[in-house]
Amino acid sequence: MNTIPAIQNADLKGKKVLLRVDHNVVKKGIIKDTYRIDASLETIKFIISKQGKPVIMSHIGRPLNKKTGEIEISEKTSVQPVVEYLNKKLGKKFKTVRIKDQISTGLESLECVKDLNKELEKGLIDGIYLPNTRWFKGEESKDRTKTEFGKELSRLGDIFINDAFGSWQPHASTIEPAKQIPSFAGFLMQKEIENLERVLDPKRPLLAVVAGAKFDTKIRPLTALLDKADYLIMGGVIYNAYLCAKYGLKIKGITDEDIYAARDFIEHSRKYPGKIVDLPYIVESDIPDEKIEKKMRNHNIYTMRKKKKLNYILDVSPKSFAVSTIRDIFKNAKTIFVNAVMGLTPYFNEGTVALNKIINENKEAVKLFGGGDTLQEFKTLLPEIYKNALANEKYYFFTGGGTILKAIEQDSSLGLEPIKGLLKGKSNFYERRSGIERRSGKERRIKQVPCEYNTRSGFERRGGKDRRKSN
Repeated sequence: MNTIPAIQNADLKGKKVLLRVDHNVVKKGIIKDTYRIDASLETIKFIISKQGKPVIMSHIGRPLNKKTGEIEISEKTSVQPVVEYLNKKLGKKFKTVRIKDQISTGLESLECVKDLNKELEKGLIDGIYLPNTRWFKGEESKDRTKTEFGKELSRLGDIFINDAFGSWQPHASTIEPAKQIPSFAGFLMQKEIENLERVLDPKRPLLAVVAGAKFDTKIRPLTALLDKADYLIMGGVIYNAYLCAKYGLKIKGITDEDIYAARDFIEHSRKYPGKIVDLPYIVESDIPDEKIEKKMRNHNIYTMRKKKKLNYILDVSPKSFAVSTIRDIFKNAKTIFVNAVMGLTPYFNEGTVALNKIINENKEAVKLFGGGDTLQEFKTLLPEIYKNALANEKYYFFTGGGTILKAIEQDSSLGLEPIKGLLKGKSNFYERRSGIERRSGKERRIKQVPCEYNTRSGFERRGGKDRRKSN
């Protein structure tokens, strides 16, 4: 049994609580979708209700130019829109600092929040929201500046709460504080881990639907899913690469690298005849950036001649989901995992609509969706079904699609670096055998209250008794 320290067991009263969230929802200064923010509100409200003082941090976008090493600081990747949303939603006063637009090697320190820290300590504000963590030089670095930045972050809090399941990369803000101060998983982190177990240890049959823009970046999680799932359906560019490799088609825009990766994947799939489900009807377009009926054609992959040259394949036809054998697979599945937009947005979306409709027809299956684009397209294209799904216990929407695929690849949620950090970091707070608490280099005897979290059963164990964890 693995023990994940939970926020429910932290003493937050009067403490500054360093909280890592995944509020990466701002594009060009505008919040595209509030789902990830709303998903973290339970943890933020809990901290405030326990008289904790939240110091929140998140990354926004990709301000780092990996070729030049320069970091662009601008309103386009500012946390300010998130702060404004939180204040309105919670009726609280969170503040961040505005930093003049610049392109540099990144912010060197947290000196910019010094005054805000004083305001928080005096009770003049309800919480601090740090500037975009990726504006800081140490956040994504791989040298000692990462450790130094992590230590500086840790000095802003008495306790670290990680509620950013979607941020699985081992960056300074996701792993370093757990090495320095008492560390716990927030409510969202706990929910994500628990629901991930429904993918890793599913009710069967398990149907997985995955799409993506590059086959070579998806081949590891695809291979892991092929090993685990009972059926696998692909969409997007990775499906096009698969069609090229399997049927000898020549599709515009598909690289040789993707085709080579698809061939390796097909070779591996020979161990599992019948697992990969081909969607037979595809949509060809002469142009990728507009939907014009006269420039589009539907094809059946089974009746096309070998080595046929095609223009852009930009969607699967809804007719694919009307095929009786495919309908039966969706109808009989007990668990459905989806990380997929089937067509090129925003114009080619009929395949995605048909996919989400047929999934919704199965009222008994557990339906687990991951990925920002997956959720956004569901919400935009089928708002009524999406709204009902949010209140339906058979549905769960993960906040991090990439995290889910990484965990599937590892066949464990506990192998993700930030979660490993929580598991290792728990000894900083509580040494069970000796009953010693360590704070600021001092030791004092404390009362032992064993608490274990079994991610597979969904039980917490306290004082030798099991109780069902509520979500």
